[in-house]
Amino acid sequence: MVETSRTTEAPRTGWAGENREEPRLLIEDHALLGDLHTAALVARDGSIDFLCLPDFDSDACFAALLGTPENGRWKIAPSVPVREVRRKYRGKTLILETEFVTDGGAVRLIDFMPVRAGAPRVVRIIEGIRGEVPIRAELKPRFAHGLTRPRVAQYDGARGAVAGPDGLYLHGGSGDGLPAFSEEFIVRAGQRIAYVMSWARPYEAVPKPIDPEAALRETERYWEDWASRIRPPSKYADVVIRSLLTLKACTFEPTGAIVAAPTFGLPETLGGARNWDYRFCWLRDSWLMLSALLRAGLRSEAERFSRWLVTAIGGAAREVQIMYGIRGERRLTEVELGWLSGYEGSRPVRIGNGAYDQFQLDVFGEFAGVLYAAVEGSSEVPLGATNALQRIANVVAGRWREKDRGIWEMRGPEHPFTASKVSAWVAIDRWIRAIQKFQLEEDAARWIELRKTIFDEVCSQGYDPKRNTFTQYYGSKGVDASLLIIPLSGFLPANDPRVVGTVRAIEEELMPEGLVLRYRTEESVDGLSGEEGTFLACSFWLADTYQIMGRKDDARALFEKLIALRNDVGLLAEEYLPSHSRQVGNFPQAFSHLALVNCAYILTQEQRPTQMPAQDAVVPGVDAGRDAEPAPPPSA
Repeated sequence: MVETSRTTEAPRTGWAGENREEPRLLIEDHALLGDLHTAALVARDGSIDFLCLPDFDSDACFAALLGTPENGRWKIAPSVPVREVRRKYRGKTLILETEFVTDGGAVRLIDFMPVRAGAPRVVRIIEGIRGEVPIRAELKPRFAHGLTRPRVAQYDGARGAVAGPDGLYLHGGSGDGLPAFSEEFIVRAGQRIAYVMSWARPYEAVPKPIDPEAALRETERYWEDWASRIRPPSKYADVVIRSLLTLKACTFEPTGAIVAAPTFGLPETLGGARNWDYRFCWLRDSWLMLSALLRAGLRSEAERFSRWLVTAIGGAAREVQIMYGIRGERRLTEVELGWLSGYEGSRPVRIGNGAYDQFQLDVFGEFAGVLYAAVEGSSEVPLGATNALQRIANVVAGRWREKDRGIWEMRGPEHPFTASKVSAWVAIDRWIRAIQKFQLEEDAARWIELRKTIFDEVCSQGYDPKRNTFTQYYGSKGVDASLLIIPLSGFLPANDPRVVGTVRAIEEELMPEGLVLRYRTEESVDGLSGEEGTFLACSFWLADTYQIMGRKDDARALFEKLIALRNDVGLLAEEYLPSHSRQVGNFPQAFSHLALVNCAYILTQEQRPTQMPAQDAVVPGVDAGRDAEPAPPPSA
């Protein structure tokens, strides 16, 4: 379970010698810290080698993970050979404890970010456990994503580093005076040495020092109190709670937005070009997100996320994007950072995401699914939701025949992707359900006819009768894991022979080592080169599908295989590469953890999310005002 520490193989020394390169750490060798505005990655060698300040989407001040130590990091570790490294999160918190064992003794490094109240801060406490251990601490800021060397000087009682719009300030340390950015000292049993690093604009006041021990107690209390609100499933409780803590750490508290991952540039293909920025919010994550939060009893988080969603989207359904910034930004221009060598040479490193303006038909179905699920249990007519469902249906009615980029944001040619057409069916289906459930003054017959038209086309053009499987897009031969939406959305029942055949095709064609690929990259449909790992969320979807097909033993076996891939502190990246037995992609990945949480509830038969009452459900249209898009008559 995630609360239990695991011993990991340690480097021969916490620091490389002068003429020796430090060993490259795996993506899963990292743990997560967070303050509900941004997050840091801490490696098992004691290095914080990724951190953006002050927010998730800000420039990185530590980018060594995507380059070299010269691109910025903060490392605290023994300066002598390390025999063993153990680490764990303290209870149900994001307080990381890393224990280094040497021949002369042992020390514990306690890392955390106080929940934001004023300036962003990172606190690091070195505690002597036994004997004595020589320690080296080195803070090496590099602003502007690892590019800019700062000016280092004394600033109002702190050691500071400033350049451009960024300032980092260090308090504490091993001596009585100002802490040095690089120092060596001995830690003995019972001794505790604390550092506090804060961030501010150089033209603002230097953040005041805080009591690190008091901050530790307050941070522990916050996370334990928050975790106590979770209603975990009857089985896999520890696994689910750790995933929900991870999702909470990916939350931008001012808006309620939840980033897909707190990182950018970590590769899906080692040494390749599939390196994207995931510090944004994807609309397609929203149904999984709301399902997970409501199943776990985290109603306030679900409501805040819904409000962010509504604000980001605005009043015109036809202008819906596939992703938004954490404050609802629409323009997410993609830029390459040429000075970063990339994780294990994976270049280019990108910030921004050029897929933000793609047309992806599936987002309308996903959004409609969110809206309907949010108010399905209402006894009153939820006007905001029904108006929004009507607007979405009108847009889909006019565009469902168009080709798109598909759920995976293909950068190759557009196609009539089968899963996208199924999502169009979902959008119309949920509007019909709303008409019927709430007895709306709307002619359902015309929409029922359109739903049947979409259904018939998918079953004729997106289905290969010779192979008894649905296909990735109309006329293609390959399959795609997104086809699992067919049984999961209710398009066809799970025991339909065509669904059974599609699941069999996915098992035969997309499951190396028993885990699910999104699709076969060698078919070049995505316009990119290189091998992809198995996509963890898709593997959880297959477990969901097994469960509703009645293949419960297969569902449980696959779920348990997947949770065994988590790292020693319970975290998952986007993908797993069986050929290298390692995680790849941005880390930790919300999509993977969302799929895990939902799957755990489904496997324990706790399937139905708790709905938000209609008077509390926040949906588009309630306050749309004069700028809201009018509802034109449907056209098939």
